[in-house]
Amino acid sequence: MDKKQIKALVITGFGLNCETETAAACKLVGMTPEKIHLNDLIAGKRSLEEFHFLCFIGGFSFGDHLGSGTVFANRVKFQLQDQLQKFVDDGKLVIGICNGFQTLTRLGMVPALHGDYFTQEAALAHNDCGVFRDDWCYLKAEKASPCVFTRNMEQFKLPLRHGEGKFVATPEVMAEIEANNQVALRYCNADGSIATEFPANPNGSTNAIAGICDKTGRIFGLMPHPEAFLSPFNSPDWTRDRANGKIAEEGDGVMIFRNAADYIAENF
Repeated sequence: MDKKQIKALVITGFGLNCETETAAACKLVGMTPEKIHLNDLIAGKRSLEEFHFLCFIGGFSFGDHLGSGTVFANRVKFQLQDQLQKFVDDGKLVIGICNGFQTLTRLGMVPALHGDYFTQEAALAHNDCGVFRDDWCYLKAEKASPCVFTRNMEQFKLPLRHGEGKFVATPEVMAEIEANNQVALRYCNADGSIATEFPANPNGSTNAIAGICDKTGRIFGLMPHPEAFLSPFNSPDWTRDRANGKIAEEGDGVMIFRNAADYIAENF
């Protein structure tokens, strides 16, 4: 498939606020994005079946009432479940970023240990630091992970902005996630070592988990914002990087979307 034929759905509405950056990321790697309000999907004006790539974006859906992502996830679960299940069964890709990751966990789309995409097994809890964090972090991609989105990635940096980003699950669920290599990203220090302390681990996340996928690697949730680092000039270090001759052609977040576009182009 030609990448221009890849249709990306960016769901908007109810306090979500990263639709412009997410659509720009999809367009930058050759996909054709469309921003559609959740109500239009629920009303049947548009269908998930039209699309190859589904983006649950960042923001504060429903004001984070009842817990971040909870209300939004319930709207999706009880009104779009059949469409979403078919979307997954058809082998298409789903990404959840920040509030979108919170939504995916509430839905049960990650980790979905036993293929049940609508039973919650994990959550994102309040940051251990007790406050909203707006910062940059280093991330390390797990090579053994089946995650489509982090293929050929090692260590990179992304911005983050969240108050509920601590990944939590029962010891049994956590052990199974680790055994299945479903951890796609971990917070790390500048030297690449796994971050166990604040602020490199910004929220106290268990096992320094910053992002996980389902067992297929096609559904991916992460707390940092790849769509917010598309240009090297988004980085607070760009002047130093330029002075040192190390400025890149693009931001580190682009590769996550390019991997998605490449996968779809190869498989559809």
